[in-house]
Amino acid sequence: MQATAILKNVRTSAQKGRLVADLIRGLPVARALEILEFSPKKVAKPVRKALESAIANAENNVGADVDELRVSEILIDNGPQIRRFHARAKGRGVRIIKRTAHITITVSDEKKTKAAKPRKSGAVSAPAAKGSN
Repeated sequence: MQATAILKNVRTSAQKGRLVADLIRGLPVARALEILEFSPKKVAKPVRKALESAIANAENNVGADVDELRVSEILIDNGPQIRRFHARAKGRGVRIIKRTAHITITVSDEKKTKAAKPRKSGAVSAPAAKGSN
């Protein structure tokens, strides 16, 4: 069973959010909440809020056991950009881009196993250098 929570227009860049997302991807939700609580990153607070919402969705809408839940998927995508103008010397101006992000967290109680990709048996090696016979 899966449950999802989406938090939109978070006032941080997606690149900074992905640093926190990589910390909790695939972990049990209890461990993920602990990591987010003590993380010094500013974006950890909205990610924690979205994770708590996904846990509540799984518990109330799907009837999942909270102790069995894992962070199965976490995506942090770019949101709309707020553009501002900053006056500079000699009548010039530069654009300031204030980035936003969308956070999508999916929790599930299924144990995700990574199956090894089958290797191609006819793998071609690198071509030999010229003149080496």
